[in-house]
Amino acid sequence: MRLRLLKTFYIVALAMVAFRLFYWQVVQADDLAARAEQQHTATSAIEAPRGLILSADGGILAANRPAFVLYGLPKIIKDKEEVSAKLAKILLSNASPSAEIDLKETLKIKKAEIADKLSKDLSWVALERNIDFSLKKQIEDLGLTGIGFENQVVRFYPEGSSSAHILGFVGSDSLGRQKGYFGIEGSYDRELKGIGGVLTEERDAQGAPILSGKYYKKEPKNGHTVTLTVDRGVQRIVERDLRAGMEKYGAKSASAVVMNPQTGEILALASYPNFDPNSFFEFSTQTYKNPVLAESYEPGSTFKVLIMAAGINEGLIDPQTSCDICSGPITTGGYTIRTWNNKYYDDSTMAEVIIHSDNTGMVFVSRKLGLDKMYQYIQDFGFGSLTQIDLLDELTPDIRPKDEWREIDLATASFGQGIAVTPIQMVRAVAAIANGGKLMEPHITKSIEGDNKVTLIKPRVLRQLISEETATIIKEMMVEAVENGETKRMVPKGYQIAGKTGTAQIPVAGHYDAEKTIASFIGFAPADNPKFVMLVIFREPSSSIYGSETAAPTFFEIAKELLPYYNTVPTE
Repeated sequence: MRLRLLKTFYIVALAMVAFRLFYWQVVQADDLAARAEQQHTATSAIEAPRGLILSADGGILAANRPAFVLYGLPKIIKDKEEVSAKLAKILLSNASPSAEIDLKETLKIKKAEIADKLSKDLSWVALERNIDFSLKKQIEDLGLTGIGFENQVVRFYPEGSSSAHILGFVGSDSLGRQKGYFGIEGSYDRELKGIGGVLTEERDAQGAPILSGKYYKKEPKNGHTVTLTVDRGVQRIVERDLRAGMEKYGAKSASAVVMNPQTGEILALASYPNFDPNSFFEFSTQTYKNPVLAESYEPGSTFKVLIMAAGINEGLIDPQTSCDICSGPITTGGYTIRTWNNKYYDDSTMAEVIIHSDNTGMVFVSRKLGLDKMYQYIQDFGFGSLTQIDLLDELTPDIRPKDEWREIDLATASFGQGIAVTPIQMVRAVAAIANGGKLMEPHITKSIEGDNKVTLIKPRVLRQLISEETATIIKEMMVEAVENGETKRMVPKGYQIAGKTGTAQIPVAGHYDAEKTIASFIGFAPADNPKFVMLVIFREPSSSIYGSETAAPTFFEIAKELLPYYNTVPTE
């Protein structure tokens, strides 16, 4: 009996062992093989080199440069504390702290950061990115076991802070991958970043690559090249003169945009304060957004030419129409409207209203138009809607619903107060006067090249806004305003320039601050065949509150250089 039981026990035990062997060697064979494969093979993503960003003349505005990722192999590093200390010291060797205690504290933090990474149960860990050749050589000279480098490609902007608000910058997303933010880098991130590759290689128990082991590499696909409409020559002139003007007139900030009125191409765009995209992290995040697209302002008297164009286009007035309410201040809706200098001209013509920048004359025009027509023209000029320019972060101030407008709103909007616009909206609207009445869609990209093809960005006419005849009349009125107004001494000799100054008070806590203004000048040249339309804005200039004494001089300084740049010859 006992022998039989013992025999049965052995048979059952052998059957269980056989079943277990069958389970692991047959049923789970594929799964176990896959797990083993995972343990001694490593797969990593290879980021594709980002595409170039070029100026209209082929100059490189954004490119790539080689760099290295410093990595550690925790499983083969014995003295992690010593390695961490040495690496922290050399990584911070180029730092320039304000005090000795700052360096000690920073060194302590950096050492702890590296030690924490090396303490993880990993075969491979990235310790520092964007290592240049010089720093790589210094680390290699330390002869640290378990420390190595992998090739990396990082973004590089050869011209530093120039065109910063146009370009944006490349940072890292939550997974550490390169990602474009703001400007062209953000707008065209998908096209620029390309398609990443994959590297799979066999590693030993300590995480080091096995030279004779399995190796597979799928090459990344380079990003597309984006060519802009920006002219580097124009951009340099605008940046230099705008910055000089901001410093000279003590402005809080400054912006300028230059556009080809015939095509909607942005030739230059600049704002200060700005940042260097090579080291964007060292600048305030407030400088990243492009004020030309993302900040609104009340346009002041520059808006007058648009409302005047509406009145002429409707056949309600002409340049010689006399203003019968311009002999003194006007009371409307319980408010009193005055001219900017408290000078009044009885029976002023509409041409003189623009020359003198007469607020009472514009109230006359607004009453001729009426709310329905004036509101419609404001919308038709593109205010209250996005221009659809191919850059990120464009916003548009809302136009108050028509049923909420009062008599005073109609009056003040006629001279650019109580209504908010963006600089890009304003320059597009005035470009319609320069090009014969066509509202263009502004764009800053000329072409996108990749996948063996080139995609050209063509000019787009949105609508015929005003008649060619109206555009010609307003153009002549703007030339007269320049030649007979506050800016007549600034005009380059022999040229005709159409323009208009603007001085708008800044609303603060429900009222306008008399000492804080936004000074601007908008115009185009040469008047008979415009090569460019340009807007210059200074926020809160301290030397003078008036656009004629701040923004206008800067406009004409830039124009004096742009006219010969475009090979235009004096006509007078």
